Amino acid sequence: MDRVDIDGLQIAFSRSGEGPALVLVHGALSDGRVWQRQVDDLSEEFTVVAWDAPGCGQSADPPESFRMPEYADCLVGLVEALELEKPHVLGHSFGGALVLEAYRRHPTFPATLILAGGYAGWAGSLPADEVSRRLSFAERAADSLSTGGFQPRSMPGLFSATMPVDGARWLETIMADSRPVATRAMAHALAECNLNDMLSGVTVPTLLLYGDADERSGPDIAKALNERIPTSSLSILPGLGHMAYLESPEQFDDAIRHFLRPLLSRRQR
Repeated sequence: MDRVDIDGLQIAFSRSGEGPALVLVHGALSDGRVWQRQVDDLSEEFTVVAWDAPGCGQSADPPESFRMPEYADCLVGLVEALELEKPHVLGHSFGGALVLEAYRRHPTFPATLILAGGYAGWAGSLPADEVSRRLSFAERAADSLSTGGFQPRSMPGLFSATMPVDGARWLETIMADSRPVATRAMAHALAECNLNDMLSGVTVPTLLLYGDADERSGPDIAKALNERIPTSSLSILPGLGHMAYLESPEQFDDAIRHFLRPLLSRRQR
């Protein structure tokens, strides 16, 4: 992976392929390695950039005070540093809220948004008691990471019945490498985030891509976002859960192509 300095933090990223830029933004307790299949597949048509968020993978730890605005500014800083003009930006789970916050703060930077299993922040998409439960789980997970004892399968709703064995093992390897600082910062950022007030102002084409078996960010959340984002289209992937891009990479990547190809064709006319 390459690295670039963004506001004093070393941010790691991979870059593959040729064509329009597609930036992949992973979720919490994760890093850019989760996108390996998408990088291999979609780099045939796109310049695919997958970052390690601050505190994840090979990127430097942020202060624990980091919240969604700081993550968003860091992401846009990476886009600018790499001179990616009007990229398509895909965020999964935490990454979905992050790209919405990035759009709120820098509305001219993306060509499109793709939210995969995303939220309008936990505070914007979940009941308060569920936000409290998830935040408590994240705090316990961060404590476990300090002693090397975190078990990814303990996260409710993360592993669906369709997750292949090799995908589950790969995800467990990546999540076991998570670090306490980012685990706490990302959880608090997501728990405090409510983006509902900006959704009606989204003007770029937006794809909402959700599995119908997602127990963490299900179709009800997707439909609420679809009602509030005027430029959004909703694609429900049958039989898939929260980690749809690992459970069925072919189905997931086809949905991205189906969304982006007509937009790219119009641009070229």
